[in-house]
Amino acid sequence: MVVLQKAPKVLSGAVEPTILPEGTVKYAHDGLHHLLGAGGQRRLQALQSDPDNHALVAIVPLDQDGLARLDAVFRLLAQLHGRVVPADKRLTRQKRLRAKRMLQAFDGRAVGASQREIAEVVFRLSRLSRDEWQSAPERFAVMALLRDARNMVEGGYRALLRSRSMRR
Repeated sequence: MVVLQKAPKVLSGAVEPTILPEGTVKYAHDGLHHLLGAGGQRRLQALQSDPDNHALVAIVPLDQDGLARLDAVFRLLAQLHGRVVPADKRLTRQKRLRAKRMLQAFDGRAVGASQREIAEVVFRLSRLSRDEWQSAPERFAVMALLRDARNMVEGGYRALLRSRSMRR
């Protein structure tokens, strides 16, 4: 239930912006519009079409991320009704582990660690000799982690947010 501290302003259709300041509740011809903080820089804009019913409406853009958005709405609905929230299926356990390793490798490189030092931390290796390191599979794995981490930092992270079936 939302408590209004002062009388809400009526939206005047297309003249008013649809993005509201955080914490705002405004009346409009189609119901109550709420803008809530969802943690960090995320915000959730919800429409309560029937203020007496307290039901919320989810508007989901049907773009390439539509399936991921629908999954998020499903998880939100489960949480709102006190049910078990299903796991987020966008990343498998293996992909989460690889993303973690990419971040570790990228952070290590940013503070000046060598590829061998990164491999020792990420893969929990004992100290390798120079000759062992040259042919170690972990050497090539670290190079791939650093390459993929750079791509993620340059905007590739957005692919993590898409549904697995929608990734290119």
